[in-house]
Amino acid sequence: MKADGPKIRKLRETSGQGLRRFAKAAGISASHLSRIEREETNPQPEALARIATHLGCEIGDLKPETNGDESGNDHGRAGTDDHEGSRGAHP
Repeated sequence: MKADGPKIRKLRETSGQGLRRFAKAAGISASHLSRIEREETNPQPEALARIATHLGCEIGDLKPETNGDESGNDHGRAGTDDHEGSRGAHP
C-alpha cells in the first residue's frame, strides 16, 4: 500500500517520538519504518494501520495525495518490502 513517507516522518517527529520507540510501539522494525519514511518500500495495509493508530490518525491521512491521478501508479517504486533491490528498476 502506497504511503506518504515524509508525512509519516513529520507526524512522528512532531509527536516527539523517536524512530525506534515509535516502531516498537507500532509493532514493526525500526529499519522497516525508516525505509517507509524514505519511500524505499511500501508498507502492508496492516502495518500502515498500526502506524496510523499510533499517530492518532486514519490510514487515508497517510496516503499520498493523488492530484487527480487515481491510477495508483507508483512510478517504479517497489510494491512491498520484498523487493528492496528493485527500487527505481524498470522492466
